[in-house]
Amino acid sequence: MSRPVSDSGRCLDSRKRLWIWPVAVALVAAVLGPGAQAGADSDRSGLPEAVDTVLGDARMEGGTASVVIADAGTGELLYQHLPSTRLMPASNTKLATSAAAMEILGPRYRFATDVLATGRRHGSVLRGDLYLRGSGDPTLLADDYDRLAARLAASGIRRVEGRLVADDTRFDDRRLGRSWAADDESAYYSAQISALSVAPDTDYDTGTVIVTVRPGESPGDRPAVTVTPDTDYVDLDVTAETVAADGANDLTVEREHGTNTIVVSGTAPVGGADAKEWVSVWGPTGYAAAVFREALREHGVQIAGPTRLGRPTPASARQLASHDSMPLKDLLVPFMKLSNNMHAEILTKAMGVEVSGEGSWDAGLAAVGGYLKGIGVDTGKLRQVDGSGLSRMDNFPAAQLVELLLAVRAEPWYADWYRSLPVACAPDRFVGGTLRTRMCGTAAALNARAKTGSLTGASALSGYVTDAGGRELVYSIVLNNYLASSVKPLEDAIVVTLANSTAQAAGSASVRGGGAVTDVECSWRKPDIC
Repeated sequence: MSRPVSDSGRCLDSRKRLWIWPVAVALVAAVLGPGAQAGADSDRSGLPEAVDTVLGDARMEGGTASVVIADAGTGELLYQHLPSTRLMPASNTKLATSAAAMEILGPRYRFATDVLATGRRHGSVLRGDLYLRGSGDPTLLADDYDRLAARLAASGIRRVEGRLVADDTRFDDRRLGRSWAADDESAYYSAQISALSVAPDTDYDTGTVIVTVRPGESPGDRPAVTVTPDTDYVDLDVTAETVAADGANDLTVEREHGTNTIVVSGTAPVGGADAKEWVSVWGPTGYAAAVFREALREHGVQIAGPTRLGRPTPASARQLASHDSMPLKDLLVPFMKLSNNMHAEILTKAMGVEVSGEGSWDAGLAAVGGYLKGIGVDTGKLRQVDGSGLSRMDNFPAAQLVELLLAVRAEPWYADWYRSLPVACAPDRFVGGTLRTRMCGTAAALNARAKTGSLTGASALSGYVTDAGGRELVYSIVLNNYLASSVKPLEDAIVVTLANSTAQAAGSASVRGGGAVTDVECSWRKPDIC
């Protein structure tokens, strides 16, 4: 049985690590250990006062902040506010998941997707079953399945007498993470997890389709609705109506619970722009099988039998075609830049397979925890229940996130991991990512690199920035339980203050105003990432 390619057979307590981790752990523990106070107590630069002023903004009234700032080179703690208070980190959870994946799986790790067969071939007829076996590749596009089908057709096979079997057994059959919100079920950032799935575009939002709605030419017309990729796996129920040019644009696109019926309702004005919505599917394994089966048909390969899901490939099966994903070091770019939740969960289960032979959340999170403990993060002071931070049960204090950010700088893969972090005000989506519109026109622009995080009432920003004196600083800002529409201007003000500062004097930064009090999930807006 083929396995994903890995350049890591390393154990977390291997000899190689014995001399690396004590050095990193001793440095961090000396600074952030019990009883340690920020050099803030004797700080003459004014930095603690400057950060306290930002945190005193009215938008944090009644809320809670855990903030830690340190010198990346020396580990000296420069500021701390409730450093041990556990808060929801949202997508800052991905810092732990991604770092553990780079160590456990390795930068050159690739996901393999194989087409195999049982039985015998007689001319152009395969008298047996055809197996599509996945290992979790979150980047598989319909075009990739088409290429697999083309290779099969090129081998001369025109008919399969048996069944098409979709083998997703590398992972368990638990599709959704612990305590994920039920009302997010059809949202693309809460798609189901499987070892076999399809991504509709090169953002690689696996397990989803893109629904495009084009207004009709006249009021009363039904809008034209298409799905990408073009698949019959989902059904469309269109009740939407085109209205006059000055009419309301209030389209809603949602999948009905437990089905693949996507309901398009509301109104779209004549002459309006196409609307696009990314929607998760129910049953990603079946989705992959349907896309592959259609690709085979288009290439002239007929499957006589039905499709079967979730059955393992026999050891005797022969490989006919295979596809490998990009290496993990490159996959980190869409994963971290665009804060892709599904990538985080797939990597978590893949780590479970690598460490314990079990593709489950429990096994994967145990692997992540083992890695964190090995680099000096106190896992007894945090709770991680998924890979992405989508669960509101995830709890991290800023102090442990800073320990992680300091420790990974000693890793041989650090440069690739660092490259995956969003860059403030870098306009390219695969450079700036979720920070591409933030901190523009400041000393932090094209300087600060950090992982963002957002849930209703939870926001976080943790990463690196170089100050005005050339010092690299590490920071973690985790804000919870506020009622303001957004506290990201406060995060930005802290990071810009750091960028404007030197070791001798704190810089300053203006704090942008906030909007009305709302309760909005804003992390993963499409097509514009907030």
